[in-house]
Amino acid sequence: MRLPCYLLLIAVIAVPATAAPTREPEPELRVLMKQAIEAATSFEDPYLAQVWLTDMAGRIARHAPKAMPDPAVRLRFLRLLHAEATRAGVSPELVLATIDVESRFERFAVSSVGALGYMQIMPFWIEEIGKPGDNLFHTPTNLRMGCTILKFYLDKEKGSYVRALARYNGSIGKPDYPYLVLDRLTRRWSR
Repeated sequence: MRLPCYLLLIAVIAVPATAAPTREPEPELRVLMKQAIEAATSFEDPYLAQVWLTDMAGRIARHAPKAMPDPAVRLRFLRLLHAEATRAGVSPELVLATIDVESRFERFAVSSVGALGYMQIMPFWIEEIGKPGDNLFHTPTNLRMGCTILKFYLDKEKGSYVRALARYNGSIGKPDYPYLVLDRLTRRWSR
């Protein structure tokens, strides 16, 4: 099932109109942002890249300041996340919400069942869709596999976020995890 219209309305009302900084950025941050925008190939135009990267970098700084304190790391991460989500055909904001729930943006997170990295990928996936030597703590590998797996489940469940997220988490039939991700999506990551 798709996100109900009333949840999208709540997201629009709950999210401030702007999450942009209220003062001029430091010169070093301007340089980093310019580099990130120029390297962001998954956006239709540079303005969209600037708006999205600035907005989402600010949100990560608010919601996961200890996991990603360095603005340069946040921008590189977001540029890569957007590219991998776009490549896979998954909403970048859904990927952010999934990471928020799965690892709280901790690159070296390890779950109690052995899932690894930002998107908490189980190591058996390396044998299934990876290649020898892949490292699930390597950000590009983790994001590519996570986005690919999430897209597979979205397709399998005909676009139902609840069922696809439950499959992603291994909790099919239990709505707690999907609803937690959808809550994060509407409260923190939707624009």
